[in-house]
Amino acid sequence: MDKKIARIIGTGSYLPEKILSNLDLEKMVETSDEWIFSRTGIKERRIAAQTEFTSTMGLEAVKIALKEANLPVEEIDLILVATITPDYVFPSTAALIQSELKAHQAAAFDFQAACTGFLYGLSIAKGFIEAGVYRNIVLVASEKLSSVVDYSDRNTCVLFGDGAACAVISGERQEGLAIRQVCLGADGQLANLLILPAGGCRNSASHETVNARKHYIYMDGKEVFKHAVRRMESAAKECLDKAMMSESEIDWLVPHQANERIIEACAKRFNIDEKKVYKTVHKYGNTSASAIAIALDELLKEKKVEKGENMLLMAFGAGLTWGACILTK
Repeated sequence: MDKKIARIIGTGSYLPEKILSNLDLEKMVETSDEWIFSRTGIKERRIAAQTEFTSTMGLEAVKIALKEANLPVEEIDLILVATITPDYVFPSTAALIQSELKAHQAAAFDFQAACTGFLYGLSIAKGFIEAGVYRNIVLVASEKLSSVVDYSDRNTCVLFGDGAACAVISGERQEGLAIRQVCLGADGQLANLLILPAGGCRNSASHETVNARKHYIYMDGKEVFKHAVRRMESAAKECLDKAMMSESEIDWLVPHQANERIIEACAKRFNIDEKKVYKTVHKYGNTSASAIAIALDELLKEKKVEKGENMLLMAFGAGLTWGACILTK
């Protein structure tokens, strides 16, 4: 029997309609368009409506991806959701999406690796499919970060936005993007650099946690920046080594969309032409787990990716977590 190869056979993304621009933020906190753009490369970000949630945005992305993949709902075996902003602590957001899809035959669970979530998900899906456990997997990355952003903190509120994306992954097709190699890493000793301090069992909700604004994102930006480029570079080089590829074989770079400076630093380290570095950070900001997935979906729909071309994806996030992945058309 031929060995199964996990391939992405369809993608989709969903962005809320509401745009929060830098000029809007000037009216909310002490900042300016020039200050934000010069430091981050971000001009605007999308904000979910009060009636939009991680599950509902994810569901819309799934519908688009399934249509592109020409895969009936009945053939989904597993639904995975990468998110740090689930609708509830429990039940899982994946179960909510399963219910709305009426994919009653599918297993469903959430997992959490922050901004590296989509890459962790590709690794999980690849393992399940190539081991013969499942045939068709729906991987969703969806975030409503506006629900945990402190819009009085100018250091963090300028960075984050909302959005969702989906990849349908199968071992049953010969076409699509082969998930060639995935390399992941983590360092929990640096967990406090990027954290939502309250809301879990260690600091459950109370008057004190609410008054201390501990239910919002806290980030030590300088330290996170310092680790981000180095960790993504090392994961990417490990990925290339394991795939027995050279840097010159990379046709497209899809980095985590957190900060223009980080993206530029990664591109320089791999000597990749700017035209081959796909960016969405200027218009969506950092949407955590969904950032790379949204960028990948837009790249596939807007650019002509030729058969045989290789994509290098890399991400870094809270945990700390990091990773890289090589996809080949």
